[in-house]
Amino acid sequence: MTAQEPTAQGRRPVVVLVDGYTTGNYLPPAFARKGADVVHVQSTPELMTTMLAPDLGAYLANLVCDSPEETARQLAAYRPVAVVAGQEPGVPLADRLSELLGLPTNGSAQSAARRDKYEMIEALRRAGVRCAEQFRSGRPEELAEWAERRGEYPVVVKPLTSAAADGVAICRDAAEVRKAAEAVLATRTVFDEPNLEVLVQSYLVGEEYVVDTVSCEGRRYTCGVWQYRKKLIGTHNIYDYELVLDHQDPRVAELIAYMDTALRALGIVFGPTHAEVIITADGPALVEVGARLAGGMNPAYHDECLGTNQADLTALAAVRPAEFLERYADRSFRKLREAWLYTTPTELDGVVDGYDQDVLAEIEGLETVRGLNVKIKEGGRIRPTVDLYTSSLRIFMAGDSAAQVERDYLHIQRIKDQVFRLR
Repeated sequence: MTAQEPTAQGRRPVVVLVDGYTTGNYLPPAFARKGADVVHVQSTPELMTTMLAPDLGAYLANLVCDSPEETARQLAAYRPVAVVAGQEPGVPLADRLSELLGLPTNGSAQSAARRDKYEMIEALRRAGVRCAEQFRSGRPEELAEWAERRGEYPVVVKPLTSAAADGVAICRDAAEVRKAAEAVLATRTVFDEPNLEVLVQSYLVGEEYVVDTVSCEGRRYTCGVWQYRKKLIGTHNIYDYELVLDHQDPRVAELIAYMDTALRALGIVFGPTHAEVIITADGPALVEVGARLAGGMNPAYHDECLGTNQADLTALAAVRPAEFLERYADRSFRKLREAWLYTTPTELDGVVDGYDQDVLAEIEGLETVRGLNVKIKEGGRIRPTVDLYTSSLRIFMAGDSAAQVERDYLHIQRIKDQVFRLR
């Protein structure tokens, strides 16, 4: 689909969505609920195949970007009211297009710090915001030498611009640093970008949390604060589940205050963010933040458990900013239900021949299960889990009590691998 002359500008506002992959697919329906149409911009010549593709049928048009200037010229005919990034590769282009079109923007001056994890942490350091020590290089030996000079293990090795814990390793000595760095350099990111350098950081000791926000004119609504539960297997810290904190928990206020300073340091004044933060002995410190929707976003589920959802709030801030500022700015979620998002790890290794529908029905029929995503397609390869992309199921759970949710979680834990038939 190519750009077409708009026909409904007098009736409905138009929003531009750049790279609407994965949870970005929740945004066109959210904008529709706010009375807006959406034009999609594709930042790459071909759609990326490493993520769930955007449903282009949900858009007025799809423009493939040759240059920001030419794309902005084409978009101007639609008289858009906002530009939003649907997934991380689209962040720099969304920043630039919003600038060129004179729309609410985070600006392009700090775009690199919103994608490159080294630049991200350095931006915090310059602003005096608590953060990790770090070093980057394209040579594994230099990374290992930095870790040795620092003399404090473990350290964290990761790609500069990936996500979903892709390539992240917790290393206990120089040999593990070298091996992890070599593995990163030998692969591409989950966004199909080459890994030319690797990041090594000090290990932040403490519990890890998720903080999801939507910003408008520099004022924010905190959509949810979740605590991670992970299991360290070898050098990989495997996701197990995350649970929502009570809004009155003192950690929530501490994390919100910290993230406000971090987002200001990164120049983020507009749109959604998904941040991971560790509360250390010295206080919160950023792991990383993406200027896009959370990967675990599910509008109906979040509405039930938190009263609102990040997709609809992103749409409101873009289409009706005055209403967002009046109703949501400087406020935060309310916990309505116990909520656990269970991302099942697996030790299975093989090709998926099919699914046991009885086991799937058993899981879906549990009292606290609100949704189930099977992450490995038929004919796809299932491997032992090392990150979010190699987990096998994503299960949205909610209940009246933690004990109720835990009961079903333990049951799923016993039968989760029976879902898959391997050949």
